[in-house]
Amino acid sequence: MKTSRIPGFYNKTVAERKELLQDAQHLSANDSATFNEPLSTETADKMIENVIGTYPLPLGVGLNFLINGKEYVVPMAIEEPSVVASASYIAKIVREAGGFTTEATERVMIGQIQVVGAPDLDAAKASILAEKDSLIEDANAAYPSLVARGGGAEDLEVRILNEASDSAYGKMLVVHLYVNTCDAMGANIINTMVESLAPTVESLTNGKVYLRILSNYADRCLARARCVIPANLLQSGDFSGEEVRDGVVHAYEFAASDPYRAVTHNKGIMNGIDPIVIATGNDWRAVEAGAHAYAARTGQYSSMTTWSTDSKGNLVGELELPMSVGTVGGAIRVHPIAKVAQDILNVESAQELAQVVVAVGLAQNLGALKALVTDGIQKGHMALHSRSVAIAAGASGEMIDIVAGKLVELNEIRVGKAKELVEQIKK
Repeated sequence: MKTSRIPGFYNKTVAERKELLQDAQHLSANDSATFNEPLSTETADKMIENVIGTYPLPLGVGLNFLINGKEYVVPMAIEEPSVVASASYIAKIVREAGGFTTEATERVMIGQIQVVGAPDLDAAKASILAEKDSLIEDANAAYPSLVARGGGAEDLEVRILNEASDSAYGKMLVVHLYVNTCDAMGANIINTMVESLAPTVESLTNGKVYLRILSNYADRCLARARCVIPANLLQSGDFSGEEVRDGVVHAYEFAASDPYRAVTHNKGIMNGIDPIVIATGNDWRAVEAGAHAYAARTGQYSSMTTWSTDSKGNLVGELELPMSVGTVGGAIRVHPIAKVAQDILNVESAQELAQVVVAVGLAQNLGALKALVTDGIQKGHMALHSRSVAIAAGASGEMIDIVAGKLVELNEIRVGKAKELVEQIKK
């Protein structure tokens, strides 16, 4: 039976973990072998310019995720200690409470066409709207394969910016083309469409078109995640579940009220989101940009998540973000590990992938907040960081875990102390 609950996974060797994933039906033998053949220099040379090699990241899996009743093992590519462990730990708590519930809107992305120098902006806007249906038809003619897959341009709007500005550079008209990109992220699709419309838009407005490009503020391509956790499941050491619950809500209110806190709060959310986006071959920079813009949509940069207490005393967490990810196209087609990551996730659409991503972001946020309001963030983080410190001090093989364990025991997780221990063991 397929499950994401694999007890003791972190205690196994890398080879044993692969076997466990195969046993749990999340990884095929062929996909497992792909990990032994990372991105080749030859392939990398075709992906970007001036290639001199590749830069590997650790690839782990988030476990215990139950989302809309479905089990997920989540590939996560990241160098920071504690993130994968934290997400998996919170996912275990949430699954005991019934799991995450998620949903996503339609896959509608936005293309923008900037028009400057039109002699009458209002008349230009009216001219474009009068030809709206024809423009949408022309946009779809530029990418018929998308229409054949059930997507394509669906709507068009016109905005006037800085109409009262005294600067000739500030006044402009902007056309928004709304495109259902199906399972593709859609950047190339949208750019092709808006570029094809530029000559017609210039003719209709008597202005000049400059920028023709997608917007990464994908506020019509949203994904939402929610969890409801009884207080008793949050108990941690000497902290009662109610204390942890209230601490999390207080921490959220801090982030909701103060941009200085919100930036770090939201960085923790992206600690969970970015690794999946990277592992699946998607554009993590686009997702980051859209998420942070959405966090400032009210005029003040604020928390991406909300945490509250319901009438039964449960902790309720919610996260809604633009999520411009795809399951086809781009690096997904050529990066061998991205293909395996998609196989492990076993998602059937970009909408489903987006929902998994926000669920993990919500889990990671709770993991960070729970640590902050109890023992502090450093205890668990530094314990996991101890292995990196041991390696930096010259430890190898079995010595790494020995030195790391001693560093934690002494509560001195620093390279200088690790070097002393390495020298002692060598003697």
